[in-house]
Amino acid sequence: MQIFGVDIGGSGIKGAPVDLDKGDLAEERCKVLTPQPSGPEAVADGVRQVVEHFGWTGPVGLTFPGVVTGGSTIRTAANVDKSWIDTDARALFSDRLGGLPVTVVNDADAAGVAEMHFGAGRDRKGTVVLLTFGTGIGSALFVDGALVPNTELGHLELHGHDAEKRASSKAREDHDLTWEQWAHRVQKYLAHVEMLFSPELFIIGGGVSRKSHKFLPHIENIKAEIVPAQLQNNAGIVGAAMRAAET
Repeated sequence: MQIFGVDIGGSGIKGAPVDLDKGDLAEERCKVLTPQPSGPEAVADGVRQVVEHFGWTGPVGLTFPGVVTGGSTIRTAANVDKSWIDTDARALFSDRLGGLPVTVVNDADAAGVAEMHFGAGRDRKGTVVLLTFGTGIGSALFVDGALVPNTELGHLELHGHDAEKRASSKAREDHDLTWEQWAHRVQKYLAHVEMLFSPELFIIGGGVSRKSHKFLPHIENIKAEIVPAQLQNNAGIVGAAMRAAET
């Protein structure tokens, strides 16, 4: 069974048909840059471009980098234009895609669902936290495999700042940090999350998961097991398709 998944990020919009039996992309993904400014109409055009690249005519699952309630309403927009707040995203995207059925979910929640089913969290019980490091920091919290949606732990206060302003992948690039320097920031953030939730497992996702060997060895004094995401940066696409298949 194939369903189309789209992952909307602060810097890019990427998507592909997903083979839900294998938990993998059925075709090589298509990616376009997230428009700037990243308002609803412009982003919807980018999503349409990705979907039309494949000539897709079935259900579409989409992620969004912010809180999504009721599978449709956008409540926060930290790394895209603030005009998204209170937008009916499901109606917007369905209209732009010619009436195709659409499901919208928080981006990190989607990545977490995919990792828990097909990847690093498979068959894991207890408390598991997936964190995606990219333009910001996304989070997905699971208790015995059940998702606690829209946690947005990237916005926890750390040393007087939003944590993602200090420890996201974008912060590493903006501040020209070495991988080791960045790892120390990530360690402080993980210690804070661990103090709050006492997870058994941290799954590190986002684009940096491909380069985990460069920073994970420098993270110390964390009691929880720390592993890279197995689906890497495709987890959001897979999770979005999984959610679309459920509705």
